[in-house]
Amino acid sequence: MMNYEVMFILNATLDEEAKNAAIERFQKVITDGAGVVSKVDVWGTRKLAYPIEKKTEGYYVVIEFQAGAELPKELDRRMRIADACIRHMIINKDEN
Repeated sequence: MMNYEVMFILNATLDEEAKNAAIERFQKVITDGAGVVSKVDVWGTRKLAYPIEKKTEGYYVVIEFQAGAELPKELDRRMRIADACIRHMIINKDEN
């Protein structure tokens, strides 16, 4: 298993329940794919560096996890089709 980190930005206009549901959904993708979530860091609402889809604020979340090589591809696919997620980035923390 390798160490990964995913940072994603949710639509800030979502209510708290929808934000928590999106975070749980992404965590479930990781755990269902035989991954282990080690840390969830919710940064909260922050101003975006530049407008994305005419939005100037986003809800930032960082999840650190361990998984096999195929899981990030599936997580990326799910985040691309999720309406709540406006940007995301998955990095391999083991690569230097």
